[in-house]
Amino acid sequence: MKIELNRIATDFQGERCFVHARGAMDEKGRFLITTQPLRLSGSDIFYGMHTLTSTDGGAVWSKPVPSKTLVRAPHGSVPGWEVCLCDMTPMYHKKTGRFLATGHTAIYENDEFPAPPYERDTGWTVFDEQTGDWQPMRFLGKPQGEKFYNCGSGCCQCAELETGDILVPVYFQDKQAASDPWHSCSCVAVFRCTFDGKELRFAEAGNTLAVDVPRGLGEPSVAAYGGAYYLCIRNDVTGYVSRSADGLHYEEPRELCFDDGENLGSYNTQQHWITGGGKLWLVYTRRGADNDHVFRHRAPLFIAEFDPVHMCVVRATERIAVPERGARLGNFGCFSVSDSESYVIAAEWMQTTEPDCFNWRRCMEYGSDNSIFVAKITF
Repeated sequence: MKIELNRIATDFQGERCFVHARGAMDEKGRFLITTQPLRLSGSDIFYGMHTLTSTDGGAVWSKPVPSKTLVRAPHGSVPGWEVCLCDMTPMYHKKTGRFLATGHTAIYENDEFPAPPYERDTGWTVFDEQTGDWQPMRFLGKPQGEKFYNCGSGCCQCAELETGDILVPVYFQDKQAASDPWHSCSCVAVFRCTFDGKELRFAEAGNTLAVDVPRGLGEPSVAAYGGAYYLCIRNDVTGYVSRSADGLHYEEPRELCFDDGENLGSYNTQQHWITGGGKLWLVYTRRGADNDHVFRHRAPLFIAEFDPVHMCVVRATERIAVPERGARLGNFGCFSVSDSESYVIAAEWMQTTEPDCFNWRRCMEYGSDNSIFVAKITF
């Protein structure tokens, strides 16, 4: 495995920083990265989407260009309420040759979260080649009833099937749980959706996965490998993993561990997949890497082989994909172009540990400047 790291400067000025950098590449080497500004004096206060482009496979990049369509918009009839697409993950859909992105809705009242409950949906958009911008956000359908009242695909990695259908992982709460989200558990399921290049349509939902651990399961990511499907899942205490034969119906979640039985040490953040060299690989953050100064130990980003038989991470293969420079990297993206080429993308999130969590200068003491990192991994 060879890792080549490219750093993209974002002209960080304080007050806001770019976060949720994720990307996709088409068969001609056109590379898109999506990211959006975050207000540093709040918690998950996001603004309109930006896109960086490269036409040479990631050697040279444009500056972040603000979308004219994926911006905050008035929401419903409540004065001061706005909605925007956040936690977005782009993908290249091979069957149609289109860039598709999924995420979920964030709702704000006077630039803060309103009192719960409020409904959340999976938002999606298609890149418009004529305008060079994303189409306006649309909402993905979901099963009827209150079970999926607060349901979205934020920070989730989708997978395209050979038919062109897409597996879209989601996490959700019913209305009662959404009334007190910080003390309720979310559940996870995978939707099979059809996509014809223009419309993403819900087709069916798989089984529900749940754990009775604080806040439950969230931010799932799916990968196809070796005729099976693998799901990694966020939880406040530990990461979880599950396996499926059909992509929809998954086994009982088990904790993410190394092959010696020790817990991986990844908690309260996402993990994602790549494939390469005929193997399945997990990208993750964890404790125990001289990173106690990083919020929830969300840097560096590690990559290691995942053993699909024993459902564990092979410790001896672990390497650093993106280094730690004081800022968190845990909200990142991964994708594979082929069995010999994959990418890990992350933006330095310039908030730090309590009690001074909004002091972005503490991140800069270790070298962070809100750069976007593109790690090219070849096998």
